[in-house]
Amino acid sequence: QIELGQNVRVFPISNWTELDVWSYIKEEQIEIPSIYFAHKRKTFLRDGMIWSAEDGIVFREEDEVVEERLVRFRTVGDMSCTAAV
Repeated sequence: QIELGQNVRVFPISNWTELDVWSYIKEEQIEIPSIYFAHKRKTFLRDGMIWSAEDGIVFREEDEVVEERLVRFRTVGDMSCTAAV
């Protein structure tokens, strides 16, 4: 029970999956910034994963070839956390 003067933190979508979020966005017709969509980017492959060759954060070996691919990143704002999809 919440007592008078106590604070409560609520996270209504904390148990949602990525699919739940995208379904909600579609259902509610919410506009999505273009940063969430795939764009042509300079990338390279490493161990079967696609990494950005544009940001200078992920070090590229000399034998890793840069190619332009249509990709998006699952984390907005930090391409070094996850590879592209």
